[in-house]
Amino acid sequence: MTEQNRLRRIERALISVSDKTGIIEFARALREFNIEIISTGGTAKHLREAGIEIRDISALTGYPEMMDGRLKTLHPRVHGALLALRDNSEHVRAMQEHEIEPIDMVVVNLYPFEETIKREGVTLEEAIEQIDIGGPAMIRSAAKNFRDVAVIVSPTNYSFVVEQLRKHSGALALGTRAALAEQAFRRTSQYDELIPMYLGHAFGGSFETTHSQMASFPWQRTPSDSDLPVFEKWRLTKVRELRYGENPHQQAALYDSGETGGVANAELLSGKEMSYNNYVDADAAWQLVSDFEETTCAIIKHTNPAGVGQGERDEVAYRKALATDPLSAFGGIVAFNRAVDEPAARAVVEIFTEVIIAPDYDPASLEILKAKKNLRVLKAVPMNDVETLEYRQISGGMLIQTRDTHRLRHSDLRVVSERKPTEEELTALLFAWKVCKHTKSNAIVYARAGQTVGVGAGQMSRVDSVKLGAMRAQLPVKGSVLASDAFFPFRDGIDEAAKHGITAVIQPGGSMKDSEVIAAANEHGLAMVFTGIRHFKH
Repeated sequence: MTEQNRLRRIERALISVSDKTGIIEFARALREFNIEIISTGGTAKHLREAGIEIRDISALTGYPEMMDGRLKTLHPRVHGALLALRDNSEHVRAMQEHEIEPIDMVVVNLYPFEETIKREGVTLEEAIEQIDIGGPAMIRSAAKNFRDVAVIVSPTNYSFVVEQLRKHSGALALGTRAALAEQAFRRTSQYDELIPMYLGHAFGGSFETTHSQMASFPWQRTPSDSDLPVFEKWRLTKVRELRYGENPHQQAALYDSGETGGVANAELLSGKEMSYNNYVDADAAWQLVSDFEETTCAIIKHTNPAGVGQGERDEVAYRKALATDPLSAFGGIVAFNRAVDEPAARAVVEIFTEVIIAPDYDPASLEILKAKKNLRVLKAVPMNDVETLEYRQISGGMLIQTRDTHRLRHSDLRVVSERKPTEEELTALLFAWKVCKHTKSNAIVYARAGQTVGVGAGQMSRVDSVKLGAMRAQLPVKGSVLASDAFFPFRDGIDEAAKHGITAVIQPGGSMKDSEVIAAANEHGLAMVFTGIRHFKH
């Protein structure tokens, strides 16, 4: 027998689970092999009510569970039973001297800390009570001694373990125990990483030593003294496998980062499973509409806005967005920042749409949308404006930045042209600016108040984006305003836009040629405002 196949018979198992999925069936399977079951609290009650013979943990330790269940398994007769090396004579002698009975299997899934902190309105005290202490300690003890002990941390492993027990007449191979131990250490690592993330958010600013002060400690400080961490680890949990990635030859899966809200946590109410590209485009659409307070609809193709519209009702906003580029809207992603009503739903299904995403749907609209079997219907919760970190992988490393949560106000604008913009132009400029923020650079957006007119995205030259936006416009460009995500390096972009009849421009400013660009605006009678901030999106 190879070392990997070395068997260890399971004679005694300790079961303590919060998620009781499948535990009765698993315990019954263990009893088929005359495995003694030791259990705790609610798990013991659950198993006993199912007619399964168990031994209470207090009978093993000689101490009752106490302190509201906080103290029940932290005892030498538990951890000695897990950590003792069976082939070490000193360990065996200590077990005999202190009446420690060996435990060969631990079945533990931890207190639902993750689920608790995702609940709306959860208090700090409620969250703290779901920080498991005894569970991780038992898991780590058993996993450390995987040569003698099996550890199971997920109900998904029950059927596999029972299959192995039946294959080996109540024993498990060393290779199986090692694989279970690896999974167990991954689980405790993920669990432990989430706790400081939550506490850091919960404690932020409420104690004398704030997070920003802590960043000045030597072990926290970055070389540039910024608030970005020296070390950064992701906590990612696989949610589901996807059919493929951007292309059929690429593998892909969806992972949850532990944050609340956003597209990764959206509920699929109807339609086929989401694809990798669906998620990418839906996220672009959701982030765009979430940036607006007014009732807004966005239609996205390949992460860029094909059209954005606003109105008093969802249907009006959708019709305005669709009118920008009805051809590109075919097969697109539609996002609303309000609950979708019946008229809007009827409008959306008039053409083929891949995904619709919104914060909610009324019953009549949902029935209409569900009738379209190929339409994926997502219900999502907006992300808040907390400056969390964004990550982008590059070969050999990772780039990290804070999210672009900047919101422009009227008071931030600086009029640099001879002519001041009218109130109507200002409204249109601010609308165009927000859309531009969510358009790939070089980005140019033509718009009127509450409606995009034309979009030029992702061009290598800014003047080409100006030309492209006007060329692709299905609505009259004359009388619209123009937004640019970064400054104009030369006056040619303004000259080109003026040919199409725009009346005003919003841009960051800051070019060495600003004076020439402003002069061009004045020559064409355009109003021009500077924002002082850039919104590149690569």
